[in-house]
Amino acid sequence: MKPIKITRTVKLPDPLRILRYSKAPELGPAILFFSGGTALNSVSRVLKNFTYNSIHIVTPFDSGGSSRRLRQAFAMPAIGDLRSRLMTLADDTVIGNPEVYQLFTYRFPSDESNDALLQQLETMIRGIHPLTASITNPMRRLICTQIGYFWDAMPDGFDLRGASIGNLILCGGYLNNHKHLDPIIFLFSKLVEVHGTVRAVVKDNLHLAADLMDGSLIIGQHLLTGKETEPLSSPIKQLHLCKTLDGFNPAHAIALKKNQELIREADLICFPPGSFYTSLIANLLPEGVGSAVASSDCPKVYIPNLGTDPEQIGMDMNQLVETLLRYLHRDVDRTNNGARLLDFVLIDSKHGSYASRLSDDLMRDLGIQVIDMTLISERSAPHYDADLLVAALLSLT
Repeated sequence: MKPIKITRTVKLPDPLRILRYSKAPELGPAILFFSGGTALNSVSRVLKNFTYNSIHIVTPFDSGGSSRRLRQAFAMPAIGDLRSRLMTLADDTVIGNPEVYQLFTYRFPSDESNDALLQQLETMIRGIHPLTASITNPMRRLICTQIGYFWDAMPDGFDLRGASIGNLILCGGYLNNHKHLDPIIFLFSKLVEVHGTVRAVVKDNLHLAADLMDGSLIIGQHLLTGKETEPLSSPIKQLHLCKTLDGFNPAHAIALKKNQELIREADLICFPPGSFYTSLIANLLPEGVGSAVASSDCPKVYIPNLGTDPEQIGMDMNQLVETLLRYLHRDVDRTNNGARLLDFVLIDSKHGSYASRLSDDLMRDLGIQVIDMTLISERSAPHYDADLLVAALLSLT
């Protein structure tokens, strides 16, 4: 018997659907996001009020800031974006564990001496620092033990200035679990009552590299974003995974099987705003991601960036959509020409500033429907309003 496909008329926003989710978020939809960085954090904070089942596939390729120090010291994937997303989904109310939340979001000051910070870290391990002393046992012992694993492995002269305590706890757990991320992320999620699932797209210690249109090669995520260095002066031609920052050594990665399963079973797949290449496209590089998206029958929606993204230099809206599809198609069986990889592009043309207009003819040829609705409010302009964006996504499930 052939499977029966049922369609429905969608109302955007759908107040009844949204109200139903708000009353029982534990039964909410599995909306899956491909992201990294902090661009989706405000949306995540709103979303956890409507569903505890959202899925966040995050890039572990950050090579800048304090993440770079940890990666250099322990040859590990980046954990800063994972920690950040876990915290935005955490229950930070009295019902949750606010003391643990405060510890995990604490960052050492950048203007103190390293010796003074070492003393602070030691008091945390002993459980007498105010941030750890306020946590009750056995949770305090468990957390202090993870920090202790980091302390024992910490190289001489390691710079603690500006370090996130949450990152150090994750790092300690990673080292204690034989360099496996999943066990410590699971434990971390339980400690702070995370309302959602957060996973790295791969577990490998890899970096990003990009061929530019001018023929140059850039190695390292931190050199592509325009945040820690000067913005790119030439458009990105091709994004790659590589093994080190010391030279271009191409890498092949396979998305974790659990991630592929989560993609296939999602109720909605969202390609959200954020750094176009280093947060979004980077998630699509591992083998298995594109084919899992193609295998999913759920709606798939792309929400373009507003304003200026340094990584989108020289690209208009049509090129953004075509590039997104190109990277997804790389992983799809060539015989599967009917693979449905993108259904909707969600925009607010009245209030938003975009790279250009979308071509009606191109969208029609690609079988993509453009949904143009209010997503930017007076209070949020020039950015998306997280409440309006979440309402639109929930209505599409």
